[in-house]
Amino acid sequence: MKHRFNTWALVLAGGDGSRLHRLTRNGQGVVVPKQFCSLRGGASLLQDTLQRAAAVAPLQRVCAVVAEQHRGWWAPMLSSLPQENIIVQPLNRGTAYGILLPLLRIAQRDPDATVVLLPADHYLRDEQIMAKSLRQVAEFAKSDGGSVYLLGVEPDEPDTELGYVLPASRSPDHAVGVLRFIEKPSEIRARLLLDQGALWNAFIMAASAGALLSLFDDRFAPTIAAMRGLEGATLEAVYQSLSSLDFSSDVLQGKEPMLKVLAVPHCGWTDLGTPKRVGLALERLHAAQVGRPAGRADFPMQMNLADQLASLHKQARGSSISPI
Repeated sequence: MKHRFNTWALVLAGGDGSRLHRLTRNGQGVVVPKQFCSLRGGASLLQDTLQRAAAVAPLQRVCAVVAEQHRGWWAPMLSSLPQENIIVQPLNRGTAYGILLPLLRIAQRDPDATVVLLPADHYLRDEQIMAKSLRQVAEFAKSDGGSVYLLGVEPDEPDTELGYVLPASRSPDHAVGVLRFIEKPSEIRARLLLDQGALWNAFIMAASAGALLSLFDDRFAPTIAAMRGLEGATLEAVYQSLSSLDFSSDVLQGKEPMLKVLAVPHCGWTDLGTPKRVGLALERLHAAQVGRPAGRADFPMQMNLADQLASLHKQARGSSISPI
């Protein structure tokens, strides 16, 4: 397929999943980051995302950024990827550096790369709708190397736990400018945003490697130089000196003139950032009777979020503590 030949997919799987710690703590007290868990048995969220990446890029151009401290979980799950496509951070220093480091590696290998960023903590009821939008946004990014394209999902309801992106206008088949981002609005404001045509911000984006790197302003210049090896420091030493930065608030905010957003039709998308969102995803799976059947996990350490949530609810019934 023509669109795949210059496109790279970057799976973002380096986070600690701190908001789900109550749900993802195993019997030994070890917290399993959510991307290495399954929703209700079968493939992990990371493995699902690798499948999603295959819609836009061949295997040799699918990369994953992970953290060294999670090696025991990601190593077996990424065994199908070329070794050079697994970018290991020595420490987790937030999504800004979790995107910057692999971008530099990809740009070094392919300066003309178009890169699609895919977080590894999403659930989708209809993968085909998302696959079509991913291919479409990759083509937009390829033809316009100076812009960064976001995917905004048509909202199902005025959700107060998600971020929103307000487009300059609405077009079902074309990307449009971005007016502003709104994070976790009140219910009243969320309803107003839906009336204004706002979309859920899926944090999925596509752009040339150069356009994505240009989002990182002068504050990042010393780190970029060090990560490129120009100062001779080891990667671990570089990361030891970094404070944690968020890509959305510390990099993307204020860059609206560079951004465009494409609306994704209703596809049952949600992130799995909180126990409540996990519960909602499981309810939708049950109601629609779709998704993978529950079963044995692919790997011994793989946690089943449905089982964990059921256990959390069971514990909560015997106390005054809310399970979510």
